[in-house]
Amino acid sequence: MLQIKVVLVDTTGEVKPATMAAAAEALNVQVTRDLPQFWNVHATVSYRPDPNSIPQGMWPVQLVKSLPPDEGGFHMTRHNQPYSKVIVTPGSDDWTIDASHETVEMLVDPYGNRLQTSNAITVDQGQIGDAEGKYEYLVEACDPCEANNCAYQIDGILVSDFITPDFYDPAATSSARYSFTGAVKKPRQILPGGYISWVDPQTSEMKQILWVDPSQKPTIRNLGPAPEGLSLREFVESKTYGLAYKKRLPPSKATVAARKQLRAALANAAFTRAKHYV
Repeated sequence: MLQIKVVLVDTTGEVKPATMAAAAEALNVQVTRDLPQFWNVHATVSYRPDPNSIPQGMWPVQLVKSLPPDEGGFHMTRHNQPYSKVIVTPGSDDWTIDASHETVEMLVDPYGNRLQTSNAITVDQGQIGDAEGKYEYLVEACDPCEANNCAYQIDGILVSDFITPDFYDPAATSSARYSFTGAVKKPRQILPGGYISWVDPQTSEMKQILWVDPSQKPTIRNLGPAPEGLSLREFVESKTYGLAYKKRLPPSKATVAARKQLRAALANAAFTRAKHYV
């Protein structure tokens, strides 16, 4: 299997090179250690300081200042090669979760049209549960558990949780793992702050259960038919990305405290090592 090379680049000029390098290293650990345990992925992630000098064959994940309201993070070149864009918010380093999200989903479904058949789900009295029939779900590996408080750390860098193939099982089993962190406890479970999309077999239109605002109840949205020239993922993100980004659940106090504690420990270890070279 050929190795995919993902490259992290900053087009904003606002992120320190050391931070970019650390984020790329964490993403590389995720896609070489964690992701292949569940998905057939063979890839690496690296950092390129010059966003205008990307070698041919690499798939860029570009940090940007903003995106148009009708544009999501996933894109295809005119030669049908995938790349992603991630918004950087001043004063926040939670962009690493979004970069991880886009990287994982790009590797699991490079062309944005991967579907997986499983039992249908619906919203009944504010609760998500199984329904009659089958749906063809768009395989977006991070969307059901995309909230920031579901993220986990690699060397002090926050990365996105992601679902496993067992997520689409017809019924729960004790031996299955439905997301990498274990936050998803059963098949087709959508966590607060997340969403899932599918093709309606009756109309061939895209629909989704959206729960990006945890303070509100989940809702079913009809997105309509995907236009020609766009992948299913490009279409869904054009209808969802801006809303999901604005409603992104902030990290929990425990996550913030653990992050600060780990950074302090790393800084102290670095200071201790440095004394040996004075």
